[in-house]
Amino acid sequence: MRNNPIFTIGVKVMATTHRIFEDFYEETFALLALHSSLDDYAMVYALNSTLKTKLKRTRADLDTSENFSFPFFEWKDELNHRNWTLITNYSSKEESMESDDLFQNEISFTTNYLVPEHRDVDYFLKIEQDDHEIDDELISALLEIPKIITAYPIDVDKLKSKNNLIF
Repeated sequence: MRNNPIFTIGVKVMATTHRIFEDFYEETFALLALHSSLDDYAMVYALNSTLKTKLKRTRADLDTSENFSFPFFEWKDELNHRNWTLITNYSSKEESMESDDLFQNEISFTTNYLVPEHRDVDYFLKIEQDDHEIDDELISALLEIPKIITAYPIDVDKLKSKNNLIF
């Protein structure tokens, strides 16, 4: 009877590992496009004053693989369970071009866009929340800021470069 598995006292336990793959992780956020000639620090000041947000610059910029960096500002609104992020859509890199012609040692700029399909947008306001809806009051408040030309929601599901906004 000793070799009969029914009477065995020892128990074998198998460990199971669960992994969540990035392909199945779906981040929910709403996205607003802002057109403005304001510098990023002035835009943050205007947003904080008008919307009563507390956006602050992060210690590190968002770096892309092309050696471009995008400064961004964050605020965790714990009262309403929202995370706000303001990020600029473009980054310029200075390059010196050496040549033997009329324009010797001329400096040129290369511009990279965070969301290339919306090159005309200056800033994106990303709001991480449970629902994707943006209330009309927020857009109205943004349009009241004198230097904001226009503000409108963007359908995140239709963006080709949605992954650039997940950080």
